[in-house]
Amino acid sequence: MADVGHDDKFFQYSTVEDLRNELTADKKGKSLARKRATLKRIIANATMGNDMQDLFPEVIECMDIAAIDVKKMVYLYIINYGNSNKDLLPLCIKGFLRDCSDPNPLIRALALSPLVFDALSRPLNNAIHDKDASVRKTAVMCIAKMHTFDPTLIETHGYVDVLKSMLLDENVKVVSNAVVALYDIVERSEKIQLRINVSIAEKLVSILGQCSEWGQTYILEMLLFYVPNTSHQAEVIAEAVSVRLQQTSASVILTSVKVIMYLLNYIASAEFRALLCRKMSTALVTLLSSPPQIQYVGLRNILLVIQRRPLVLYHDVKLFYRKHKDPLYVKLTKLEIICRLANEGNAMQVLPELRDYVTDIDVDFARKAVNSIGRIALRLESSVDAYVDALTNLAKTGANYVVQEVIIVAKDLFRKYPDQHMDLLHVLCTRLGELDEPQAKVAMIWILGQYADRIGNSEELLDDFLYTFVEEPVEVQLALLTATMKLFLKRPTAGSSLVPKVLKWATQDVTHPDCRDRGYMYWRLLSSDAEKARRVVLAQLPIIETHNDRMDRKLLDQLLLQGNSLASVYFRTPQTFIQGGKGRYLTDSAALEASAKGHAGSHLYSRASSENPVAEPHHVVPLAPISTSMSMGLSQMLSDMDSVATPNESFISDLSTSVVHGEDTEERLTSSLSRLCGSLGAEC
Repeated sequence: MADVGHDDKFFQYSTVEDLRNELTADKKGKSLARKRATLKRIIANATMGNDMQDLFPEVIECMDIAAIDVKKMVYLYIINYGNSNKDLLPLCIKGFLRDCSDPNPLIRALALSPLVFDALSRPLNNAIHDKDASVRKTAVMCIAKMHTFDPTLIETHGYVDVLKSMLLDENVKVVSNAVVALYDIVERSEKIQLRINVSIAEKLVSILGQCSEWGQTYILEMLLFYVPNTSHQAEVIAEAVSVRLQQTSASVILTSVKVIMYLLNYIASAEFRALLCRKMSTALVTLLSSPPQIQYVGLRNILLVIQRRPLVLYHDVKLFYRKHKDPLYVKLTKLEIICRLANEGNAMQVLPELRDYVTDIDVDFARKAVNSIGRIALRLESSVDAYVDALTNLAKTGANYVVQEVIIVAKDLFRKYPDQHMDLLHVLCTRLGELDEPQAKVAMIWILGQYADRIGNSEELLDDFLYTFVEEPVEVQLALLTATMKLFLKRPTAGSSLVPKVLKWATQDVTHPDCRDRGYMYWRLLSSDAEKARRVVLAQLPIIETHNDRMDRKLLDQLLLQGNSLASVYFRTPQTFIQGGKGRYLTDSAALEASAKGHAGSHLYSRASSENPVAEPHHVVPLAPISTSMSMGLSQMLSDMDSVATPNESFISDLSTSVVHGEDTEERLTSSLSRLCGSLGAEC
């Protein structure tokens, strides 16, 4: 074991001039020990951030020293400062070539470490076939380094095929380094597409147990380039990889899960898929005992896995209950997993836990718990009554932020279960004075408009919101505008006093174009046909589908191939947040399940030919050139819109009567419209 205290003396700042003098003074008589000590001081100063690149000529002169420890320091220096002294690098070639032919394999391996020159390709080719494994494993890393500086050399000398052949080397360390080099080259290259055959895949899984943690991780990553042609081939590799799920390394576990999730797309047997899901469940649970940072990465990957394979962790929801020592980001992710794992069998066990979370001291976590109660109620119709009762009690006794979150989820509940759970509706109407968040206001205003005929004082409640109409955010203004229209069409007498002023504010006092446009639209709709207004404003809304919160299948498959990386934490493909990032896609084959064939490519990094790189909004239509006559018509219409005044009370009174009595009062409505048009100086 090294004497740490003895080495501390080298970690003292020294000037470049002092170190140069020590290296150059008395070159012939200087002892090896003093040279070694000076080189140690140079490396130590470089480690501490002191720039030592000006010593490059003096350091490379030490390449002639045969001592292995001196050569290690010299080559370490060259690797660090070679790029800054490219004009002096030719001085090193003679020493490189000499050391590449040295009888000592350690020196040959050291000489290969900084090898990045085309002129040295011959010794590199010799090193690839060297009889000593330590030289070969260093040589394959030199190929990856060569690709970093000059990718064309890799193609010129056919080094990709060389690396693929070295995957079958008898030495495990050589194979491991070849995998790392090949993986790095393929990740960086825009042209090279890799696919390994079944013999290489079987070779790689057979040596997993002999490799280090990082070697296992890279070998598992390399298995993503293997495409099974039959279900049996996928089962064999998946069974071999599943042994790695028993590792203690989080990286190996998550990468093994990624490979198994990939191979499940090619396995036809439902029983075998279920077996693999159970094995993954056991392995993923072990991540919950990791430090919070690693645990968070594991939890984010679990969220992806359970969306694609619901059988994973299906019966293990209790394992994700919060711990009081968990940081907020871990608690929030666990809560999301609980929400997705909740089912008819465990819903009543989950509910008390979620109610307890609402009392948490952290407001964000408490609000998320309320939101989760609502989401589970939307998804599980068999348990909706119990969950809505819980929300009702929270609305009665909860804090202000709890009530507002209940209102937000209640809006979706009333859309999913229309005309049900009126007890919750009446409780919410008693807590309106506490609303101060736009999202909660929008939700409550929508509820008041949708159930205006079920709430006796709905016009008074809406009038309270209208008091600050002009100062509200635009989303609240739009909600108030629509809710007032609904109130008027459902209860004309009660809403007749609100419509004139809200339309006046929307069309005259508000500057936002969306609000003004909607105000004009409602005004013209009321002016033309009350029944048509009823059909438009009170149109039946579609029932909320519970699968809308699931991730898109194509995106989910892509993110699962990026497991154990930032992409799986951000839930975004690499090309969206990393310059030069490459997306991954399932590879098509005869064994690939039918549901994935539509978005499968020819290689791991090859997008399906039918898939657009950027999804264009389906509702956007390119604008055609506007003709002169059409342009004049649009100008006249816009001019008419600008000249429209807000409706007066007489018009609203007659319109109210028309809405109540229907078509029998059409003449009265026409008369009121005529008076309104006369006041505008226009023809009716």
